[in-house]
Amino acid sequence: MTARRWTLRGGSGSEVDRLGLAIAQRFAVPEIVGRILAQRGIDLDAVERFLEPTLRTELPDPSRFRDMDAAADRLAEAVVSGQTIGLFADYDVDGATSAASMARYFRAVGAPVVMHIPDRIDEGYGPNLPALQGLVAKGAGVVVCLDCGILATETLGQARAAGIDVIVVDHHIAEPELPAAVAVVNPNRLDEEPGFGHLAACGVTFVTLVAVNRALRARGWFAGKAEPDLRAILDLTALGTVCDVVPLTGLNRAFIAQGLKVMAGRSTPGLAALADVAGLDRKPDPYHLGFVLGPRINAGGRVGRADLGARLLSTDDPNEARQIAGELDRYNDERRAIEAEVLETAIAQAEAAGDAPVLVVSGQGWHPGVVGIVASRLKDRFHRPACVVGVDEAGVGKGSGRSVPGVDLGAAVIAAHQAGVLEKGGGHAMAAGFTVAADRIDAFRSFLAERVSTALAGTPLVAELSVDGALAPRGATADLVRAVSRVGPFGTGNSEPRFVLSGAKVVSSGVVGENHVRCTLAGGDGGRVNAIAFRAMAGDLGPGLLQAGQLPIHVAGHLRLDDFRGGDNVQLVIDDAAPAV
Repeated sequence: MTARRWTLRGGSGSEVDRLGLAIAQRFAVPEIVGRILAQRGIDLDAVERFLEPTLRTELPDPSRFRDMDAAADRLAEAVVSGQTIGLFADYDVDGATSAASMARYFRAVGAPVVMHIPDRIDEGYGPNLPALQGLVAKGAGVVVCLDCGILATETLGQARAAGIDVIVVDHHIAEPELPAAVAVVNPNRLDEEPGFGHLAACGVTFVTLVAVNRALRARGWFAGKAEPDLRAILDLTALGTVCDVVPLTGLNRAFIAQGLKVMAGRSTPGLAALADVAGLDRKPDPYHLGFVLGPRINAGGRVGRADLGARLLSTDDPNEARQIAGELDRYNDERRAIEAEVLETAIAQAEAAGDAPVLVVSGQGWHPGVVGIVASRLKDRFHRPACVVGVDEAGVGKGSGRSVPGVDLGAAVIAAHQAGVLEKGGGHAMAAGFTVAADRIDAFRSFLAERVSTALAGTPLVAELSVDGALAPRGATADLVRAVSRVGPFGTGNSEPRFVLSGAKVVSSGVVGENHVRCTLAGGDGGRVNAIAFRAMAGDLGPGLLQAGQLPIHVAGHLRLDDFRGGDNVQLVIDDAAPAV
């Protein structure tokens, strides 16, 4: 049933046991929580900050970033002198939340804002000169490029020649040559001090607004009036951070922990409206951000109108918010249908690729708005980096890639661009985007295969499943779920704890929905736990669970409270299973 190797996170040994027990005793947490923290390398001195992440302890002095003071001073000058501020942002959730954060802040301090979100198909990724000139024509005295711009040296050089003041606020990996701009704020500049390269663009945006607020305070702008509460936009920062799949460590943990509290208050009309159309009627958690709200915001940029997400998140009009949220919900349904059609063909191509170290699949007419999602599906299914390319009628391929731990896909794509294999390309370790001529796709595939093979140095990519411990079904209680939740928020860099039920038997099972498998697992202790394996019929896991009968199996998954049944019922969300041999 499994092709993955299960490993104990952090390894085993007496040192982990001793540290876990010490954490449990000092911080009055259950021993299982102490052990999980110990396995993740959290020492005694770091436990308190890890369990209670706050901006007070994690937010750096904004001035530690290169060009931050120049950016803050120019934006403060724009506010004080009554200039309109132009925002040019990427069309994904990170871009939309960055744009909405700036729009909400600058409106709060009395500065007018104009915004442009590029169309994925007509304009492509990143700033273009006509759009920047369009913002100036609408009155912008300065333009901020959000979640894009770090590689736009040609375009921003043209903008400078045209007399346009541009500030870049980005997080993607930079090249040695920076774009011509008033300021380039990016923790992943090659000349930047390390420590905050894990931030998403919305996180960099938040820190930038802290710097702008400080600059306005120094200029006396708030004399006799209240300063805006920057914590009010943390719901947007949390959403963008989760959806951009950046590591949930350090400052990112504080953004999400505090942002979820703000989001629970439903103070942002757009997020409240989106939660309503999505049927989200409970306190949100990172799962809801990444898999319920995020895809709907992304749907505008993928298959609908690119500006809908940023408009939704920046509006203060509840009626407009409800109207846009409804549109995005319908576009999300359309996106799902398109994705399913492309995915079927992409899987067939991936299977034909055999044991290639990197999957590169392509199709004529594949919608560029779903290639990133399909790449993620392939990566999960085949446990390898995957790139998906949609080729248009002119023979231009727009592609997106997703990677696995140990393979820096963003660096590989940048190298392919520098080598002339790609027309454009950029990204970060786990995700990348690029443009490639149709007749260069094979060359790109060969380039990636050689680079990844060299990086791995002959070590095969083996899909691993990290587990945090073993449980008997009787031990899968609501109290345990609540105790483990203290280690959250969970996501990249801080995975949700996974437990193994050893030697369990499937006493009942059946297919639910289109391809999910629901079952009941029983242990030798007489205890039982309900379980579900999502999308399991698409692979070997679902049929294996249905055919297990009374043969004992090992089952790995996450424990969650079962919202469907309510109350304190616990459900195991199955990730993998293997015969107990």
